Amino acid sequence: MSRPESDTRVRLDLNNPIFQRDLLDLQRTERHAALNTLAKLHQLTWKQVYRDQGLHWEKITSLKPPPGIDALYSLRITQSRRAVAYREGDFIRLLAIPPDHDATYGKK
Repeated sequence: MSRPESDTRVRLDLNNPIFQRDLLDLQRTERHAALNTLAKLHQLTWKQVYRDQGLHWEKITSLKPPPGIDALYSLRITQSRRAVAYREGDFIRLLAIPPDHDATYGKK
């Protein structure tokens, strides 16, 4: 018997080269905070991700998603940074950690 969608645990995809570059370029304190957030995500169900006030999972409406992706989302990965990601099945596919809030939403 399969679990209901809301009980499905999040699976992380950290393989995007831009995300990896952004993560490794963070200052040490921010990098550790980001890794703590990733560890937290790994333990959550999708229902918990959607409700978590600290992550603040939010659809990005100001950017058109690439072909084959329904929507892009942002989530708080550190106190001062948000990550761009999308959901594909059980996976959260992390794409980037823009340098500032406006860049997350495609604004200049």
